[in-house]
Amino acid sequence: MTRAVLSLGSNLGDRAAHLRAAVAGFADVLVGVSPVYETAPWGGVEQADFLNAVIVVDDPGADAWEWLRRAQALEDAAGRVREVRWGPRTLDVDVVTVTGEGGPVLSDDPVLLLPHPGTPERATVLRPWLDVEPDAVLPGHGPVAALLAALGPGAEDGLRPGPAL
Repeated sequence: MTRAVLSLGSNLGDRAAHLRAAVAGFADVLVGVSPVYETAPWGGVEQADFLNAVIVVDDPGADAWEWLRRAQALEDAAGRVREVRWGPRTLDVDVVTVTGEGGPVLSDDPVLLLPHPGTPERATVLRPWLDVEPDAVLPGHGPVAALLAALGPGAEDGLRPGPAL
């Protein structure tokens, strides 16, 4: 069994439709879907606001690389173009964490870093993840609720409710 937490984001085109397509692309293995949040862009590139969500998926036959391949196939289907790091995108699907039968899967491969770097500092991932899994733990970092609390007061101020998926 492998269970994965994937973060979804979109700030180009029909943002909600792109997120819905990603959810549909994982429908066969879907365990849970968070509410959608509208957020300011992260990374310093001038661009439109994002819609963000988190999904939890589970498939006994998938490994971490399979989750990445599926994520990238959905990004490609949405017309994702990688021109500017942290730039605008039709769809971004990040593999946040993967858990196998032996526990958390860790990777320092630059193509698939696990757990996904930056997660402990991103309320845009932590809040929706907690909405799906209130007892979630980020491997090597601790409870997701504690990580979100550690960001301090106001960390969630930039999260606005988005459209339903």
